[in-house]
Amino acid sequence: MNSIFTEHLLSCIIAVPFLGIAILAFVRSEYWIRRIALACTLLVFGLFLILWFGFDTDQQGMQFVERMQWMPTFNIQYAVGVDGISILMVLLTTLLSPLCILCSWNSVKTNVRAFMALILLVEGAMIVVFTALDLFLFFMMWEVTMIPMYFLIILWGGPGRIAAGLKFVLYSLTGSLLLLVGILALHVEGGHTFDIIALQEQTYSSTAQWWMFLAFFLAFAIKMPMLPFHTWLPDAHAEAPTAGSVILAGVLLKMGGYGFLRFCLPMFPEASVTFAPFILWLSVAAILYGGLMALAQDDIKKLVAYSSISHMGFVTLGIFVFNRQGIQGAILQMFNHGIVTGAMFLAVGQLYDRTHSRMIQDYGGLHKQMPRFVALFFLFSVASFGLPGTCSFIGEFLVLLGAAEVSFVMVLLAMGGIVLAASYMLWMLQRVALGQPATRTASLLSDLTVREMVTLVPLALIVLWIGVYPAPMMEMINASVANLVPATK
Repeated sequence: MNSIFTEHLLSCIIAVPFLGIAILAFVRSEYWIRRIALACTLLVFGLFLILWFGFDTDQQGMQFVERMQWMPTFNIQYAVGVDGISILMVLLTTLLSPLCILCSWNSVKTNVRAFMALILLVEGAMIVVFTALDLFLFFMMWEVTMIPMYFLIILWGGPGRIAAGLKFVLYSLTGSLLLLVGILALHVEGGHTFDIIALQEQTYSSTAQWWMFLAFFLAFAIKMPMLPFHTWLPDAHAEAPTAGSVILAGVLLKMGGYGFLRFCLPMFPEASVTFAPFILWLSVAAILYGGLMALAQDDIKKLVAYSSISHMGFVTLGIFVFNRQGIQGAILQMFNHGIVTGAMFLAVGQLYDRTHSRMIQDYGGLHKQMPRFVALFFLFSVASFGLPGTCSFIGEFLVLLGAAEVSFVMVLLAMGGIVLAASYMLWMLQRVALGQPATRTASLLSDLTVREMVTLVPLALIVLWIGVYPAPMMEMINASVANLVPATK
C-alpha cells in the first residue's frame, strides 16, 4: 500500500463526500445524481474498510493522525485521528449513509440534487466530528451537522415539518452556545490551545472543572437527548423523511455520548465523579420514561423515537459508572442502537412509502402479504429490547454489569426498562404483523423489493453477527477504554 495514501487515508475519507457535493453541482440528470451520490457513499465506506483493517487494536492512543497548520495566529490546526471509540462511530456513519441514499431512491422526487447533497454534507461533517483532534474544527463541524438535518426536515418532512424543524434548531442552537462557552473556557484554562490531546493532559482546578463540565454536559445532554431535554426528538423523528430519521437516530444522537467520552471524563474527572449520582438516576429515569411513553404510542415512528430515549439512557448509565464493563457496554450500545434503530426507521419508511400511514391501527396481517418484511422487522424489534443472540443484548448486559458495582437498585429499575421495551415492541409486532389486515390497503401490500432488501439485510447480518460473536468489536474498543477508565479513578 502506498505510504502517502496511508498517511492521508483519513483525509481522503473526509474529502470524498465534499467532492461529491461539488460534482453534483454540475449534474442535471436525476438518474446520475442518485448514482453519483450512492457511489460517493460507497467509496467512503470502501476507504473506511481499509482504515478498519489497518487499525492496531493493541494501541491506546490515536492512529492515522494527520496534522496541518490551519490558522497559526490562533493556534488552530487541521488535526484528525481515530481511536477505538471514534472508529466505531465512523463505521456507523459510513455504513448508514449509502443505506440512506438507497431508501430515498424512489420516495424523494423533488429537489433530488439538494437532497443528495445534504446527505453527503451531513456524512462528511459527522466523520470530522468523530475524528477531530482540534476543538475549533470539532465545533465548526458540530454546527455544520445541524444545517442539513434542519433542511431535510423542513423540505422533505411531514405536515408538521416546519414546527419540528424549528424546534430541532432551537434546541440545537442552545446546546451549541453552551458548547461554545465551554470550549472558550477550556481554551483559556488549558493554555490557549485547541489541541484536544494536549487539553486532556492538563489538570484543571475543581472550580474550573465544575463550570466547564456543566457547559459541556448540558450541550451533549441536549444532543443525545437526556431528560428533560428530549422533547424535540419525537417531533423531529415523526416529521423527518426516512433518511433523516436514520441519520438522526443512527448517528447524530451518538455525538452526545461521544462528547461525554472524549471531553467530560478525561478532561473533568473530578467534576464527572461529583455529578455522576445525579446523572445515573437521570439515566434510569430516561430508561423508564422512554419505555412508558413508547408503550402509549399509536404512531410507529414515535414509538421508535421514544424507545431511543430509553436506549440512550443505558448509554449514559454505562458511561458514568466509571468502570470498564460499563463504558465498554455504553460504547457498544451506541453502535448497536444506531444499527437497530436505523433499521427500524428504514422498515417503517418502507411501510410508509406503500400506505402513507404511520399508524399501527392501519396495518395487521402483514405476515401474509409481506413475509420477508415481517421476518426482518421481527428481528430488529426483538433486537431492540436485547433478546439474547442479538447485538443489543451484550451491550445492555455489560452496562448492567457495570452498574451492579454502583447500585443494585439502579440495575433492577433499568431491567424494568427492558421489560417495558419487550412489551411495546411485541405489542406493536402483534398488531402490525399478525391477525387480519385492518384496511383494504394493508391487504394488498407487496413484499420488499430487491433494493429494499439490500438496505435491510446488511443491518440484519450485523445484528446477528455482534449478537453471536461480539469479540471483534470488543477488541476494537478495549485499549481505548483501558486508557479512559483511570482518568476517573
